[in-house]
Amino acid sequence: MKARATREVKAGTPNPLGVHWDGEGANVAVFSENATGIEVCLFSEDGARETRRLALPERSGPVWHGYLPGLAPGALYGLRAHGPYAPERGHRFNPNKLLLDPYARRLHGRFSADDACLGYDPASLEGDLSFSCADSAPAMPKCVVTAPAPPVPKDERPNTAWSETVIYEAHPKGLTRLWPKLPAELRGTYEALGAEPVLEHLTSLGITALELLPVHSFADERRLLRSGLVNYWGYNSIGFFALEPRYSGPAGPGGFRETVRRLHAAGIEVILDVVYNHTAEGDENGPTLSLRGLDNAAYYRLRCGEERYYCNDSGCGNTLDVSHPYVLRLILDSLHWWVEAMGVDGFRFDLATALGRNADGFDSRGGFFDALQNDPVLAGVKLIMEPWDLGPGGYRLGEFPPECAEWNDRFRDGVRRFWRGDAHGAQDLAERLLGSAGTFDRDGRRSWSTVNYVACHDGFTLADVTAYNERHNEANGEENRDGHEENWSDNCGEEGESEDAAIRLRRFRRRRNMLASVFLAQGTPMLRAGDEIADSQRGNNNAYCQDNETGWIGWSQSDTLLLAFTQRLIALRRTRPCLRQSRFLHGVPDIEWQGLEGGPVDWGNPHLAGFCLLLGCGAEATNAEPSELPDHMALIFNRSPSSVSIHLPPPGHDRVWLRTLETDRFDAPPSACIDPRQEIPPESVVAFELGAVP
Repeated sequence: MKARATREVKAGTPNPLGVHWDGEGANVAVFSENATGIEVCLFSEDGARETRRLALPERSGPVWHGYLPGLAPGALYGLRAHGPYAPERGHRFNPNKLLLDPYARRLHGRFSADDACLGYDPASLEGDLSFSCADSAPAMPKCVVTAPAPPVPKDERPNTAWSETVIYEAHPKGLTRLWPKLPAELRGTYEALGAEPVLEHLTSLGITALELLPVHSFADERRLLRSGLVNYWGYNSIGFFALEPRYSGPAGPGGFRETVRRLHAAGIEVILDVVYNHTAEGDENGPTLSLRGLDNAAYYRLRCGEERYYCNDSGCGNTLDVSHPYVLRLILDSLHWWVEAMGVDGFRFDLATALGRNADGFDSRGGFFDALQNDPVLAGVKLIMEPWDLGPGGYRLGEFPPECAEWNDRFRDGVRRFWRGDAHGAQDLAERLLGSAGTFDRDGRRSWSTVNYVACHDGFTLADVTAYNERHNEANGEENRDGHEENWSDNCGEEGESEDAAIRLRRFRRRRNMLASVFLAQGTPMLRAGDEIADSQRGNNNAYCQDNETGWIGWSQSDTLLLAFTQRLIALRRTRPCLRQSRFLHGVPDIEWQGLEGGPVDWGNPHLAGFCLLLGCGAEATNAEPSELPDHMALIFNRSPSSVSIHLPPPGHDRVWLRTLETDRFDAPPSACIDPRQEIPPESVVAFELGAVP
């Protein structure tokens, strides 16, 4: 189909980018500095038939634009780009491929694994150097013109302080797909996340922020589809403004915005896991869906001197070139949209090291981070970095700007190693309990900078950390080669499910010990959804393609005792300021260490089995005398197989030590300690708090 004469399209303007309806028509603006022409393709209501193809008549710098009178919300469209097809020079223009508008707010339909989506002919001996003449439109979703979204009222947001934050990481479908108290039509949808039973669960736990795995529209890899699988986790984005349609419920896309409003009303913030480091177009053998066809050489980082190939620092085939001003603009515009129009309170940036890369490598003061720090829309928004990628020098824990928090995998690994009995585990745990200060205490950063967790979506669940020594990923179709090989796990004596009472008891206690390690530590705690009820993935530590009962949370098999313990643990953290201080702790009166048998801790002992941490609030009340500090606790971590006897320091006038929480007798009520010498059971955590004499 040839493009219609440009008299059907007015000149329009180069800003804003995307398709924007003004009540009478829509302005279209598309970035491409290397194209020779851009066309807008309009489709029938069902998306099956292309009805018009209109060339954008104007170019202002690298932006092609035009105004389409009468184009209204609900209309379906796509783009086609003309230009050189020269993969060896980094150009992959092919007007036979329908392309998604990078700024589309909504998509209609699903992606297909059809070969027509490839820019090259897969049957050709030339591979990706060949040119495909097949029209991909029948296999592509279509963009939807939308009306402007009203801004979210500022007073709707909870604005929870970082020091008060408790994060709950969840899959937008898997959290509720098997929830028994929800209507069938709501389960697994955006609307279900704001349903009353879910809100009751989150608030009773003490959650302040729901962190959702990707909700940006994404595509399933062709390999997975042909194996009967899908990309369940969604880390394969192709639309940075559009919600993934597969999670929409009866209310359609509007259900997400209403869910955010309901979560806010319950005092819960919404954090999105966002993937701006790569797209679903993969490497040179991947499909042409959007950015590759619009301007491959501008959007992606290509190998210097080998522009046919992509820099693959993401490990997913390609890496976005965030140093390009229009790529950076795309990301910032996307962040603005989710904050202003959808009410989102924060973002967790997948493989964030890739976002800070330029020609000279990673730069924590590079353009992306400078833009975040100086952006008025993003001021006050929670920013969480995954501090690594797969490129050279990609591990950058602790090196991000002060405004950012970071996922701390060393906390995860340190807690696991300590409780399974590894050498030097106690020394590492001590560092983690104090907010990993050796890593994060610089440039005025606060202790909330470390996001502490013992399990997340990627890897073993908490229950599986205590039940499996080896990964069991056969269902993923990769011969069990995928997923982490070293998990620092301990099956406690038998691989998988066990009927042995002693093994089961040890597992139950180990789970409580690891949760206690998270919520009694300085920093920002994060709980993987389902870990509070001992949810298991049966040893699969890479359930990215398991959109089934492996990946969904099994609420009907809930460990209600672990749930009650988790609720109590989070409540303790909420009521004791010394557990959630925003400044790093350094020595008396902040902290004091004591050995399990009294006296100083033998830090040189590689087999040290634990310690007592005496914790005050000196960091938060720097001008107060020690006797005036409002909060004190004693935290005892004992991984040895035998009980120990510790001696609590004198409580002071009119005060008494209360035995508040213990993982061995997890349901025991708080009790006053008459005797300063206290027995600590084996393989357990005990917390004492200093209170007034009854």
